[in-house]
Amino acid sequence: MTTRVALIGANGHGRHHRRHLAGLDGTVLVGLADTQPIEPDPPVPDGARAFTDHRELLARTAPDVVIICTPPHTHLAIAEDALHAGADVLLEKPPVRTLAEHRQLSGTVRATGRACQVGFQALGSRAAARLWDAVAQEKVTGISAVASWQRDDAYYARAPWAGRRSVGGQAVVDGVLVNPLAHALMQCLATADAAGAGPATDLEVERYRTREIEADDTAFARITFATGLRLLIAVTLAGEDFIAGEVAVDASAGRAVLEYPTDRLMLPGEPGLVAVDGRTGLLENLIAHRGDPAVPLIAPLSRTESFTGLIEALTAPDLPPPTLLGPPHVETRGGVRVILGVNEVLRRAARESALPSEAGVAWAVPPHRRPLEH
Repeated sequence: MTTRVALIGANGHGRHHRRHLAGLDGTVLVGLADTQPIEPDPPVPDGARAFTDHRELLARTAPDVVIICTPPHTHLAIAEDALHAGADVLLEKPPVRTLAEHRQLSGTVRATGRACQVGFQALGSRAAARLWDAVAQEKVTGISAVASWQRDDAYYARAPWAGRRSVGGQAVVDGVLVNPLAHALMQCLATADAAGAGPATDLEVERYRTREIEADDTAFARITFATGLRLLIAVTLAGEDFIAGEVAVDASAGRAVLEYPTDRLMLPGEPGLVAVDGRTGLLENLIAHRGDPAVPLIAPLSRTESFTGLIEALTAPDLPPPTLLGPPHVETRGGVRVILGVNEVLRRAARESALPSEAGVAWAVPPHRRPLEH
């Protein structure tokens, strides 16, 4: 049976979904919607209708599955429209802005009897599954994550909401842990869950920026769970040497490390990272679930509630603006702003489960602390 798929948000990251659909057997792209003219690369297949209003798309194409790849602050309304139209949904991350929105969308999923999968594709990794199986057998004493990427000014000019806290009076969500490195946070939360950590109860966060944006491009967050287990995540978009993204777990048998973007894994006692083949695609998994509800979703909306709770805390209106860093701590190299020495700061924070302000880093400021709802 052919699955009829529609894509809302056809440009930007939506082009990735268009390429994926072009090579996916058993699906047909019946419609695309975007408020801007649809970019011609990749080519729109014959028979796929283009719209500027997603509601018209839903009414006229009757899709089985809708992929939503629009700005995060539009997700709730569009996802609810798609669910009420009888479609299952693949919703890009972050799914929604707040726990209240998350619970509202969860209620709509239940009421409509449809499925909602969230775009955390790294959760479909076989390497991650091996890590979680191993973690479940051990006493875990700590979890950490490090990633060091680079983004230039054009990254923040790509969309009106990028790097902002509000647009046109409407709250938006962005930031290094909310969007580009959201997978690092979600993989850590899934690892903590496998370790039986319970819900997250407390957050301590330091947020920094290297340009005149409202969101952060560098963040250090220490999260405490109900069992007392702690997670330290240290990430930047103003890095020196590239670190793809590593989740480390310290346990009774030793240290395990997952490089989640590349599916490389090192379990305790092993000499180094080894590639583990195999990821289950989220769209393929959603289609399989449609055919047989006994097939579990990889990233159901319910699995991402803890992530939503954390991004709500990380983007709360009462949170102070991220600290602006400049010379002598920041240099511009080839159009990219780099925090000097930041990679060692990231590594040390993860290694010691200590925030930069606790380690005496010259540019660090005291953390913001808050309890987490659960």
